[in-house]
Amino acid sequence: MEQSQIIVRVATSADTKYANIITDEMAASAQARGTGIAKRSPDYIAQKMEDGKAVIAVTSEDIWVGFCYIEAWGHDQFVANSGLIVAPAFRKSGIAKQIKHRVFELSREKYPHAKIFGLTTGLAVMKINSDLGYEPVTYSELTDDEEFWAGCKSCVNYEILMSKDRKNCMCTAMLYDPADHYEPEETIEEFKKHSKLYERFMRSKTSRLLKYLTGKPGVDKKKNFFAVLLNL
Repeated sequence: MEQSQIIVRVATSADTKYANIITDEMAASAQARGTGIAKRSPDYIAQKMEDGKAVIAVTSEDIWVGFCYIEAWGHDQFVANSGLIVAPAFRKSGIAKQIKHRVFELSREKYPHAKIFGLTTGLAVMKINSDLGYEPVTYSELTDDEEFWAGCKSCVNYEILMSKDRKNCMCTAMLYDPADHYEPEETIEEFKKHSKLYERFMRSKTSRLLKYLTGKPGVDKKKNFFAVLLNL
């Protein structure tokens, strides 16, 4: 499908017909990555569309391509651009970047004074965020809204998050502060630095997990699995 045939726009109530396929793809993608995201129902996604708090990408033939939505936390002081997903057939086409840019613009339009944040394990998303002016931050700089953190319960890494008193986890926290933020050119150096640390971390994690998987039989694997992760 040619890129020119893909339309990225604010979702409307007419797009609720895609809600089921979007949530199904979110779940499948999370399972494939081995990480988790806050599970959302088709009704929840449909409501975001009806409220004008989502961005969708479709082809001129009305085929769903991608999606992302907005959530506000802490009395609208923080905004998250959540649930970014692209249909498998359209991945690595640059459409994710277009969606992220449009949902970022929509967030600024609806919540001009809010801090925009995200949690991600993907270097590609980190690069897109850096281009928009986000910077890596500690978890303490994110919202303390309990409802937001409750959404992490469906993630396979939730035990890690709670054992660390919500101070860090497998995801990288990134934040855009409208009152005090880097220009995109400045954040690129931070991204490069962070990318190298992330790649080193992943190599170390892979090595230790391989040692674990080849360990002696009869060991409590769940306990050892989290012990390996927590001591990386």
